Amino acid sequence: MNAVTTTSADVDVVLPCLDEAEALPWVLGRIPAGWRALVVDNGSTDDSARIARALGATVLHEPRRGFGAACHTGLTAATAGIVCFCDCDASLDPALLVPFVRDVRCGAADLVLGRRRPVGRGSWPVHARAGNLALARLLRHRTGLRLHDLGPLRAARREALLALDLTDRRSGYPLQMVVRAADAGWRVVERDVPYLPRTGLSKVTGTWTGTWRAVRDMRRVLAEPPTGAREPR
Repeated sequence: MNAVTTTSADVDVVLPCLDEAEALPWVLGRIPAGWRALVVDNGSTDDSARIARALGATVLHEPRRGFGAACHTGLTAATAGIVCFCDCDASLDPALLVPFVRDVRCGAADLVLGRRRPVGRGSWPVHARAGNLALARLLRHRTGLRLHDLGPLRAARREALLALDLTDRRSGYPLQMVVRAADAGWRVVERDVPYLPRTGLSKVTGTWTGTWRAVRDMRRVLAEPPTGAREPR
């Protein structure tokens, strides 16, 4: 399915998908060899599911609309020791997850996040970048983590992620993962990753309305009381 090689194994990559037929061949072609792609179809009306299946991915269906719903369906279906998450719109290269997995596997980190570095015009609209910056500042105040981005490219151990008992099923899911990981005392680190212009229109950051709806969901997550500590392993 791809030409990218790695010595790592036992990794599932969750790819939430809503009408990404055009981007799927590139995304799935960049999944490291030996890893399993879990494409979670979140109600696509194009050929996303058929294309993903034809390219060798495991296709799951989540009828409840919401980024968090799709991500969590992928997480609960995963069986690998380490689970990664990546957008399915070709804005992020899943091959970049190799060092993320290495960090988790060797114990250097419990959760690795991709800090997006825009490449090319239009890769990250100003309103989306402003919303992300505001949330990063709120996250620092809430958890003490000095993170710069809440991007979707990430890796952690499956059992530890399930133990976080994530409940958000909308745009707050990625933030809730970080907040609860911080509450549990996880080692959370960032790695810079290039952020490419996405294929097609974003369902969240493509408009001011979508961006601020996501910010609202995430503010709700930040208002949750701290959870009890959980072991990362």
